[in-house]
Amino acid sequence: MNVVLASASPRRKELLQMIGIQPQVLPPDIEEILHPGEAIEEFLRRVAIAKGIAVYRKSFFQSLLVSADTVVLLDGSSIGKPGDRGEAQAMLRRLSGRMHQVLTGLAVMHQGETRFAISRTRVFFKALEDREIDLYLDHEHFLDKAGAYAIQGRAALFVERIEGCFFNVMGFPLNLFYRMLIERGVHLDD
Repeated sequence: MNVVLASASPRRKELLQMIGIQPQVLPPDIEEILHPGEAIEEFLRRVAIAKGIAVYRKSFFQSLLVSADTVVLLDGSSIGKPGDRGEAQAMLRRLSGRMHQVLTGLAVMHQGETRFAISRTRVFFKALEDREIDLYLDHEHFLDKAGAYAIQGRAALFVERIEGCFFNVMGFPLNLFYRMLIERGVHLDD
C-alpha cells in the first residue's frame, strides 16, 4: 500500500521509515494558527485533518494518507516554536523544573474514511541552569522545535522522566498510529 505523509517534518518521515514504511512526502500548505478561544484538542483535529485533506485531494484516494500536528502545553497554554534565541531561552526557562505536556493530533485517511486521535505525553524537566540552556542553544537547532527542544538530541539530558509515548514527544506517536491502522484493518505486512 502506498503511504503518503502530509508533513514537512523529517522526524515523522524517519519514524515511519524506522518501522519499515517508505512514505511519499507531500507537505501541505496550510496555516497552523490557534484561533482565539479554540480548544487545543479542536486545534489539533482541525489542523491535522486539514493537512491531510490538502494532500488527499491530489488524487491519493487509494493511498493511506497520514497527517499530524504537535503542540507543547505548559499550564494549559500552547508553547509554539521560538522566533529567535532569546525566545528559546525564555521557553526553556519556563519548562525548567516543571512538567509540560506534548499532544499530537494524528489523522489517517483511506478510501474516504478519516480517523483521528490524540496522543498525550507528560514530560518532566529537571531544573535547568542558564549555562545548560546556553550550551544547548549553542549546539542544537531549536527554531523549528515546539518548546525549543528535541528530546532525541541534547535536550534528552533535561528530561527526568516521561509518562506516555516517547515517540509522541518526537512528533509522531508510533503506537497510536499502529493501533489506528489495525482498527482500519491495515497491517504493516500488507
